[in-house]
Amino acid sequence: MELAALASAALTIFFVMDPIGNVPVFLALLKDVEERRRSWIVARESLFALLILLFFLFFGPRLMDLLHIGVAALYISGGVLLFIIALGMIFPHLMHRSASEEPQFAGEPFIVPLATPLLAGPSTMATIMIFTSRQQGVLWQWALALGLAWISSTIILLLSPRLSRLLGPRGLLACERLMGMILTVISVQMFLDGVKQFCMK
Repeated sequence: MELAALASAALTIFFVMDPIGNVPVFLALLKDVEERRRSWIVARESLFALLILLFFLFFGPRLMDLLHIGVAALYISGGVLLFIIALGMIFPHLMHRSASEEPQFAGEPFIVPLATPLLAGPSTMATIMIFTSRQQGVLWQWALALGLAWISSTIILLLSPRLSRLLGPRGLLACERLMGMILTVISVQMFLDGVKQFCMK
């Protein structure tokens, strides 16, 4: 895998994980947790998310074979799913996505909803399986791309209180919408690749 392809994969996974968009949600879900434990919880949930995504990275192709899911179907469904996610990032009111509307849990969040579906959601899993379906012989390089995206996302979430104060609600929303616009283009390309794969059969 070339360096450009590695960087492209890492950026795509980063955009799909949407750490900036998750900042207000993480802050809202952790508001009742002791401040000294918040960083530990974010790191723990990020680690759980990484383990979930690594599972789909290494065993996703076998799962596809078991369920008789073709590469074209994965591309098209992944493109549609990413497009919906991107629309939600650009137009949050369409997805009714706000911190106040997130499910409320008593005590510390554990795996749900921070690790999954906020970080390791269906769109991220689908994206990773699409990458591995392209070149199954370079799984360690896809794992490196995932690791780069994961580290960047974790750092942003660990710094979420500072980012929230620095950027403010409007700044966070502007960053999320910019990421959504980029993700829209990626999702359309993914859909077109799926159609191309299907037509070549």
